[in-house]
Amino acid sequence: MSANTAPAAPSVHRRALITWLAVYPTITVALGLLGSVLGGLPLPLETLVLTAIVVPTAVYGLVPVLMKADARQRLFR
Repeated sequence: MSANTAPAAPSVHRRALITWLAVYPTITVALGLLGSVLGGLPLPLETLVLTAIVVPTAVYGLVPVLMKADARQRLFR
C-alpha cells in the first residue's frame, strides 16, 4: 500500500460493532448520571433527553475516535 492510499473502509459488521462500542457505554453513563433526574418524566420525554445527549456524543465524539483506532489497528496487521 502506498503512502497516499487510504485503508479500505471497515465492513458494515465492524462499523456496527464500533457504533455499539460508542453507544452502549454512553447510554450507561448518561443513565447513571441522569437516571434519577429523568426518572419522573414520561418515557417519550426521557428518551428524547437521553438521545439528545447520547447521539451527538457518540456520532461526533466517540465513533470518529474508534474508527481512527480501528484504521490504525488494521494498518499494522
